[in-house]
Amino acid sequence: MIVVTGAAGFIGSNIVSTLNERGRDDIAVCDWVGSGAKWRNLAKAGFVDWISPPDLLSWLERRTDVDAIIHMGAISSTTARDGDAVIATNFRLSLDLLEFCTNRETPFLYASSAAVYGDGELGFDDDASPAAVRALRPLNLYGWSKRQFDFVVADRIARGAPFPPSCVGLRFFNVFGPNEYHKDEMQSIVAKIAGPIGRGEGITLFKSHREGINDGDQRRDFIYVKDAVALALHLHDRGTTGIYNVGTGQARSFRELAIATFAAFGRSPQIDYVDMPESIRDKYQYFTQASLERVRNADFATPFFSLEESVADYVQSYLDRADPYR
Repeated sequence: MIVVTGAAGFIGSNIVSTLNERGRDDIAVCDWVGSGAKWRNLAKAGFVDWISPPDLLSWLERRTDVDAIIHMGAISSTTARDGDAVIATNFRLSLDLLEFCTNRETPFLYASSAAVYGDGELGFDDDASPAAVRALRPLNLYGWSKRQFDFVVADRIARGAPFPPSCVGLRFFNVFGPNEYHKDEMQSIVAKIAGPIGRGEGITLFKSHREGINDGDQRRDFIYVKDAVALALHLHDRGTTGIYNVGTGQARSFRELAIATFAAFGRSPQIDYVDMPESIRDKYQYFTQASLERVRNADFATPFFSLEESVADYVQSYLDRADPYR
């Protein structure tokens, strides 16, 4: 049995769907769904058990048939302010699951984030040495919590401490795709602008507040969720241990992303630019681009969707349909 935490979330539900496509239905899902539409992310999924997050550790202690834990559950908002809740969810629970997997010799795959890289001044190299991880300076509480757990993993690897047979940390860059609709303001730009574009309206992007960078030319490493899941499961299947970037290795601008979305709807671009809120200007990343040397050294040779291909698939297979869920 495979346990997937955060299973009703964006990446977690896509992992469950992909496992189902591989013929795996022996999945125990762990998440909250609340009173909204988040449950729809798993409406088409096959799984055999549902675990409430507070019951996860006691549930695991009673089981002897857990083949792997895929830990995607987290407080993932980059504007989160409750430090105690973030530490309890993103750090302490991850540490408890790492201990369980170590003691039970169970493979462990967990979500880190490109938010650990902060403003990118130190680059985007997924060097998993303790010194390299400790040197990173995230810009927000979420990124800091992920860096702290990455440091625990890096430190144990370096010391040769007891460890699961496989432990993979995934530093997700800007992932977008189906099943992100419950994330409200944390949805991707594509999901946010698809509605207006589909209605024949124009859209707005942030102006640049940095010299030498044009409006809309802020750049991110956008990766389609299908590619992100394929890479994650490749590393898991391979029995790898380490921390890896999950991106395409190619930064593209928000303007290019918007133009691709207009094109997917068969429209010419209609874009205006507005001031970025002052509250986020000093924490805003103007450039991210994953270094993929370690990923390629882990024998991942599958080509990624191009930005235009991934946006077209997302729009035409999901966003522009009555049922947008995977």
